[in-house]
Amino acid sequence: MHACSLPWPGNFNNKRMATVKVKFRASSVADREGSLFYRIIHNRVVRQVNTGYKLFPSEWDALHAGLLQLSNEGPRHAYLVALKSRIAEDKTRLERIIARLGRTGENYTAEEVVKLYLIPSDTFGFLAFARMLIGQLEQIGKTRTAERYTTVINSFGRFRGQNEIPWDEVNSDLMISYEAYLKSRGVCPNTSSYYMRGLRAIYNRAVEKEMTVQREPFKYVYTGIGKTVKRAVPLKVIRQIRDIDLTLFPTMDFARDVFMFSFYTRGMSFIDMAYLKKKDLQNGILSYRRQKTGQQLFVKWEKPMQEIVDKYNTVGTPYLLPVIKDMNADARRQYKNAAHLVNDKLKKLGVRLGLDIPLTSYVARHGWASIAKSRNIPLATISEAMGHDSEKTTRIYLASLDTSSVDKANSQILKAL
Repeated sequence: MHACSLPWPGNFNNKRMATVKVKFRASSVADREGSLFYRIIHNRVVRQVNTGYKLFPSEWDALHAGLLQLSNEGPRHAYLVALKSRIAEDKTRLERIIARLGRTGENYTAEEVVKLYLIPSDTFGFLAFARMLIGQLEQIGKTRTAERYTTVINSFGRFRGQNEIPWDEVNSDLMISYEAYLKSRGVCPNTSSYYMRGLRAIYNRAVEKEMTVQREPFKYVYTGIGKTVKRAVPLKVIRQIRDIDLTLFPTMDFARDVFMFSFYTRGMSFIDMAYLKKKDLQNGILSYRRQKTGQQLFVKWEKPMQEIVDKYNTVGTPYLLPVIKDMNADARRQYKNAAHLVNDKLKKLGVRLGLDIPLTSYVARHGWASIAKSRNIPLATISEAMGHDSEKTTRIYLASLDTSSVDKANSQILKAL
């Protein structure tokens, strides 16, 4: 039985590249079609791929391991022409897989070549898998992760022209090109890293599900988190924001109240404010769990917080603030719309006040921390107050911190207003 071998040029790590042979197996039943299969050989290990393609022995050129087109017309001729083209496509794809694995400079097996080949390249590549994963996350209630992955995939899809990406093309070269694409469009390193980390998370899930093999495609791109300049404002600006008369601008007035409520509550994030419920306020203590980290925080209820709550009608809803107001509509959508509106109005308020930085809800959070630091409140207390848990040393230290010091720190800052 003869075969067609595909020799692979080049030598990586002084090891031979894999070879592919096209083989024909005749049927054991006379006058029945036989089967074509591919044989992958690497480091003396042999693996086979059944193609499902059928031929009669008279249509197979054993000497050259190729097809004989004996029929000059009719359906059989068309079938053989199409089959010849399909075999050529399969060979090309196998060539690309083997060459790509070879370029990594790492060891690989014939089994890995087969695995990559058997994954449908056009119908269910990286983008299709990502969208399936996003759908699954939405079904189990992991909305924020689903939204993050959607943002990442939308960007990556634009880079690729929304064309599907075969798994064997998801490699370091592709990610380096994507990083260059982002940079050319003025995307800052931290945002680029955000996209890369999202893609990496999706890719790792695909590896777990054995959709592809782990080839470290993010090895040469930036996936760190650099230090960002926290935009904060001094106490006098907080006073200006609090005291400006916005009676004629109710929407901006609400945005200002959201900002101040965040400041009063030690920099509470807008998403946490939106989902605060009336039952979370018990015996002068507001308790809530941070959406971002899951950490439980406790805030001593102060007079200015109550003044903001009293200002708005939330009858008929379980929520403390008027962000999610319609119980029959999607809560997440209401939160997102409100977040956009609030930040838009805050930016306009910042311009109105002549601030040199864009005013957003996060400025209240950074402002509280900055002001606390300027008043010599210990860093550990500030970290506890804001629910920081990203640094292990801080978490360990804060585990034994008495929350009364946090309440005292906040009271000290609010009295300074």
